[in-house]
Amino acid sequence: MKLSEDEIRRITLTAINEMGDDATPELVKKAVSRAVSKLDTQPDFSKSTSSNQGRLILTSFGLNQTGVVAKITTELSECGCDLQDISQKLMDDFYTLIVIVDISGSSKNMSEIQEKMNKIAEALKIKIYLQHEEIFRQMHRI
Repeated sequence: MKLSEDEIRRITLTAINEMGDDATPELVKKAVSRAVSKLDTQPDFSKSTSSNQGRLILTSFGLNQTGVVAKITTELSECGCDLQDISQKLMDDFYTLIVIVDISGSSKNMSEIQEKMNKIAEALKIKIYLQHEEIFRQMHRI
């Protein structure tokens, strides 16, 4: 039996919620691996559906400031992107942001969107990275 992406996401979010502020990527990965091994199944990352085509993972971090998420998401919207999932965490003066972005309906390609994100990052003195979902999946297998 194989786990779907939704099941892996549910297990991951449960682990993060249980750990709260103590959650780190390493601890979450260990918790997810333990949960998956208890299920006696292996995650199935090989299935790639048409809904995955044209999806990007945007990650951003830096000093928190008013409107930082609004500026990023507004620009994505103006590019015709669909924000499929968003996660934000504030830690003292810092923020982290992860967004799953579907660009299949956008007239812009990944390079053009990255260029627009670079301008925002420079203006706000933050970091913004875009990766195609398939590359992200291959780099972050459990």
